[in-house]
Amino acid sequence: MAQEIIEAPLPGRILQVNISVGNHVNENAVVCTIEAMKMENPILSPVGGSAVEVGVSPGQVVKVGDKIAVIEY
Repeated sequence: MAQEIIEAPLPGRILQVNISVGNHVNENAVVCTIEAMKMENPILSPVGGSAVEVGVSPGQVVKVGDKIAVIEY
C-alpha cells in the first residue's frame, strides 16, 4: 500500500481536526481546518484511504510543510 503525506500548505492555527487514526477518509474530504489571517481554510485529502497518522490537534500552530496526516491507500 502507498502512503500520502498531507502537509500544511500555509501557516496558521488548527481550528478543528475531522479525522482520527483508523478512520476511512474519502478523496477530497476535509481533514482539518487552518485559520490564517482570520480566514478558515479547509485542508482536503488528495486521496481516499485509511488515516494511519494524525499529526495535529486543535489549537496547534503549524507552519508550511508541517505534517498534518498520513493516509494509506
